[in-house]
Amino acid sequence: MRSDALATGTADAGPATFFDRLGLPRPLIWGFVGLTLFMIGDGVETNILAPYLTDAHGFSIPLAGSLVTVYGIAVAIAAFFSAALSDLWGPRKVMIVGAVIWIVFEVLFLGVALAASSNTVLIFICYGLRGFGYPFFAYGFLVWISATANAKRLAMSIGWFYVAFSAGLPTLGAALASASLDIFGLSYYQTLWISLVLVVTGAAVSLIGVKERTGRAPLVENSGQVWATLTFGLKLLATDRRALLVTLTRMINSIPTYGMAIFFPALFVDQFHWSVGQFLILTTVIYAVNIPCNLFFGWLGDRLGWSRTVTWCGAVVCAVSMLGLYVVPAYAVDQGWAGAYPLTLLIGAVFGIGLAGFVPLSAIAVSLAPRHPGAAMSSYNLGIGAAVFAGPLLVALLYGSLGAAGMVFLFAALYIVAGIFSFVLRGTQPGFDGVPARATVPLSTALQPVATPNH
Repeated sequence: MRSDALATGTADAGPATFFDRLGLPRPLIWGFVGLTLFMIGDGVETNILAPYLTDAHGFSIPLAGSLVTVYGIAVAIAAFFSAALSDLWGPRKVMIVGAVIWIVFEVLFLGVALAASSNTVLIFICYGLRGFGYPFFAYGFLVWISATANAKRLAMSIGWFYVAFSAGLPTLGAALASASLDIFGLSYYQTLWISLVLVVTGAAVSLIGVKERTGRAPLVENSGQVWATLTFGLKLLATDRRALLVTLTRMINSIPTYGMAIFFPALFVDQFHWSVGQFLILTTVIYAVNIPCNLFFGWLGDRLGWSRTVTWCGAVVCAVSMLGLYVVPAYAVDQGWAGAYPLTLLIGAVFGIGLAGFVPLSAIAVSLAPRHPGAAMSSYNLGIGAAVFAGPLLVALLYGSLGAAGMVFLFAALYIVAGIFSFVLRGTQPGFDGVPARATVPLSTALQPVATPNH
């Protein structure tokens, strides 16, 4: 979609600096800092919103799941269109739109829907519309990176984006929420206001600190290119069974993490007699381990095979550890083991490793249409966004009949299904399963979101 000039970007000029060698585009440094702060703020609420609404506003767990489902639908739509809008309007403008949406509807959510009226309909409207905010801001910046970074170090630059994104949501966001509740003794409601402060700060740092010019203007001369890419992505999803399998597999990858945020806090408090803060620590451990493992499984996938890595290192490991996150602490607490909680943290670390095992799936997505990588990635991105609402939706629909144990077993079964899907996707990697090794697409290249960012 972008011209070669945009793809190589401004970072090609002049001798390589320390930041250039690290793969950090010098003109965008403050953007990475701001993104981290923004996503920390966004991640603060991830695991405390459901217990807050159930404790303070009388929400049932299924109703809280329904709220996050509505939010997730908005996230899915915004994630799908963020790259195309960045091409049409310029990444900076999309980031501004995302930041304004997040801030305005968060103020209405906290200051009106929760504080003044506690109106359920208003809560759904404000929180649901706020879901358009972070994908526009974060993925708009990802397009800005891809348009300006040195082409020789683009994969490293994209990697730094994911470090900043994942460090905030949910890793440091969960850690900050835990500290706010357990160390500083603040309430859930006060902690949610902290998230607003961080988002405002992060948006200001990015939008004021980044002076780079490319991202301030549209990235394509012919807007029809953008709509053609979107149309091709939808057409690919409708006509290629493998694209649908990529969407479903990527969705299953994240469904349990969003579903767990709805009912695991209550499980920790009511059955295990731990605190919500301890669940937040578990979340921090899962994603702190996950971040470096993403790089490892990208490397392993190129050597072991994309499909094999997703099937065995991703789906199977996640299925086993998902069961372990419930079965082991339930048994250990019943037996009175002193090490029940540290053992749970260890299993959480294994779960984080398994989540990283799904990384090669993005390369599989690109391989389905290598001449249209952005459109091909749209199926992958749709799975990401769909998981945000599918996880809470399953909880909303099934928690009342299955309970916590039943939901955990359902999530583990879904990972087995994902393993079957990824096994079916074998034969997409050049040099494997009889596929000619011509025009090999290395994973580092496949991860580049040429038209549609992925996370």
